[in-house]
Amino acid sequence: MAGNKSGGREDNRRWPQGEKSSRGEGEKRRVEKLIRLSDDLLWGVHPVYESLVEEPGRISEIILQKERHGEKIDAIIQLAKEAKIKLLFVESLRITGEGAEQIRHQGVVARTTEAGFIEFADFVGRLKARIEAKEPCRIVALDTLQDPHNVGAIIRSALASGAAGVLVTRERSAPLGGTAAKASAGAMSHIDICQVTNLVNTLKKLKEIGFWIFGAVKDDSAVNLYRSDLTPPACFVIGAEEKGVRPLVQKECDVLLSIPMKGEIDSLNASVAAGVILFEALRQNLAV
Repeated sequence: MAGNKSGGREDNRRWPQGEKSSRGEGEKRRVEKLIRLSDDLLWGVHPVYESLVEEPGRISEIILQKERHGEKIDAIIQLAKEAKIKLLFVESLRITGEGAEQIRHQGVVARTTEAGFIEFADFVGRLKARIEAKEPCRIVALDTLQDPHNVGAIIRSALASGAAGVLVTRERSAPLGGTAAKASAGAMSHIDICQVTNLVNTLKKLKEIGFWIFGAVKDDSAVNLYRSDLTPPACFVIGAEEKGVRPLVQKECDVLLSIPMKGEIDSLNASVAAGVILFEALRQNLAV
């Protein structure tokens, strides 16, 4: 790569593979954040600001170009912090994909969700009310699932099986945008969804109000799903597509569950596994 001379000094920096750099006249090279155009994106200073004011619960992440400043930018940052929305600052950003060349993002891009998140305190309050009323109480916790199709399908199964809600992690999780909404077949609008920063701490708090934590794993030493009592208040933890439930999260589980299988395939898609577990829990509760 040719060097860039600035102030008599040659810049021979190498940029990480997979990252692009852009350069205007007289500017230093800088890493560029590429964001593929999708139906969960919102861009522009005013639209993002208005969404933060009116519906902060529908924004999951805001990406800001570092060099952009101004009263509205400062307000966006402040509102995002107050709403505990993830902020990502980048040197430069560009939206890619079909139709992206027409977009003027003004250095501000937000990822949105089709359903507003419920605060954890309210989420817990509703769960406690169900337990006190001696109603069946089941929820699903998604441990850093990154495929929006799987996330949407699990939310659909959760609603259909009578689950009280869904927990998702804030980091390394698929956005609950149009793709997830379509996969959920409308379920996202009819079930409580709570986004949490620390799943381990969240599981500890659920135990305090009477929940049993069940982790879905592929492990010969795990308990057979069909020999487990799933009738108490239960939180079913479903791990990421490849890595499964993280070790620290597994340590918080009261029971590690496995689904017995036959044939050559030894694992299930995350959404299929979640559906099997959720409907077995429903079957057991109906039999009580």
